[in-house]
Amino acid sequence: MSSISLPRKTLGRTGLEVTQLGYGSMGLRGPRTWGVRVVDDEASERFLHAVLDAGINFIDTAPDYGISEERIGRYISSRREEFILATKCGCVYTQHEDHLEIDHHWNKEVIQRNLDVSLQRLRTDFVDILQFHGGDAETLQREGLIDLLENFRSQGLVRFIGVSSKLPKLPALIDLGVFDTFQIPYCCLTPEHEPWITRAAECGAGMIIRGGIAHGGPDAEIERPALQNVWERSRLDEVLPSDMTRAELILRYTLSHPHCHTTIVGTCNHDHLAENLAAASAGPLPAELYDEVTRRVAETG
Repeated sequence: MSSISLPRKTLGRTGLEVTQLGYGSMGLRGPRTWGVRVVDDEASERFLHAVLDAGINFIDTAPDYGISEERIGRYISSRREEFILATKCGCVYTQHEDHLEIDHHWNKEVIQRNLDVSLQRLRTDFVDILQFHGGDAETLQREGLIDLLENFRSQGLVRFIGVSSKLPKLPALIDLGVFDTFQIPYCCLTPEHEPWITRAAECGAGMIIRGGIAHGGPDAEIERPALQNVWERSRLDEVLPSDMTRAELILRYTLSHPHCHTTIVGTCNHDHLAENLAAASAGPLPAELYDEVTRRVAETG
């Protein structure tokens, strides 16, 4: 896949220049985890190289995404200078015979083990961003975990620290004023975090949006009734341009947010990747269409 011109933004005070379309690697989790879409090693290798060849320079992963970290390290660590790498911590996972059990614990032993294992799996000396995979402000402070991440940073093991969170925990985490990045769910069908994205960005933090394509929207292979319901109640098909897919409208709406520095879209489908790249290169939605989508979704309550 040839590289196209992807828009880039500065990831807040990190100063990192990231492509607005990033890659979420949960789909690389491998067998005996969860879900129905599982790709093998060969397909994972091809897809990771396709992501980088397309010009995407931001990859997000986590210790509890099965063998995602291991595959990233195995297949593209030789191209480490081409991408910004974000992973997470607070992850406790147990591989059973037929499934992966996931939990999150907030103590120093777990955080230290996560980083040690992640660096080994990813075959790198450092990660660009280490994010708490959840957690609340009081616990992270009380357990000394923010200080621990800052210690990792002083050792050169981590360049920046962040958190992946949502309401109701998000406001208190923003108020701490310590995180370089926030990973927050948002799209036109789930807009409730919009003011908090703005608030965090105005404090100087980089914004990583997850769910920015609403899991593929109404046309996704796996149906999500709640998202389908918002689309239908908002009558968005009435304003969908004839030359635009539903997924493109959703993704370009997310990219239209002035504080969407990057949105991590997870797929292992080459056709979907090509569609997402084309949508991202087309840029934000026309202002009139953006405002109309916003109005219709707001009116559904």
